[in-house]
Amino acid sequence: MSSSRRPGLLTDLGAVVLTLVLVGIAGLLGKWQYDAWQASREAEARDLTGITPVPLTDVMGNDDPFPAPDLGRPVEVAGEWLDGGFWVADREQGGRSGYWAVEPLQVGDAAVLVVRGWAPEPEADLLGVAGEAELTGWLQAPDGSLVTDDDPDDEVFPEIRVADAVQRVDVDLYSAYLIAQEPADGLEAAELEALPTPSRATGIRNLLYAVEWWVFGGFAAFIWWRWRRDATAPEISPSAG
Repeated sequence: MSSSRRPGLLTDLGAVVLTLVLVGIAGLLGKWQYDAWQASREAEARDLTGITPVPLTDVMGNDDPFPAPDLGRPVEVAGEWLDGGFWVADREQGGRSGYWAVEPLQVGDAAVLVVRGWAPEPEADLLGVAGEAELTGWLQAPDGSLVTDDDPDDEVFPEIRVADAVQRVDVDLYSAYLIAQEPADGLEAAELEALPTPSRATGIRNLLYAVEWWVFGGFAAFIWWRWRRDATAPEISPSAG
């Protein structure tokens, strides 16, 4: 024979309340950690392009590596144009493929490469400028895909690489380049190549903590379910002989 065994009402209600409390706490803590993860990603991927410009020297020195958190930041520079300009191929502008006109601008003891604008073709009279200049540009990191230059003797490069450009000037180069906000005469404004994107590892600890809390909440609900199932399972009595 079998008989049903049920826990007392207070015991049953207490177990339900305790489970709901534990699941609720785990859910809230998991949500808090998830929000922290999202906030970390948003902070890293913030768009700096519209903020007030600052001097380039306030952001980095000429011997410093590229400051990744400042990608896209507008900076101000003042200096003198140097010889050694070149074109960069395969640059998109409004869905069209063309070329960037790049010139080195000496700032103090070093120079920074400046994208002065975009053109559909690399016309010689659009490259080459002299004199002093003051401009504002968006900070960008040099390219690094190591695309091969089919003709290293011409004025057209496949990428903006400091290692290539430094051979064309007599001073050190910053490990960054600028895209001028105002294009030079005869050129169109160049489009930004890169804006910050969050790393996959950004705030990963917060995300893992969120998952752990949600797993804990699910485990608490499972324990309650197992207890309720076992507590209400029929008891099998020994058969009378």
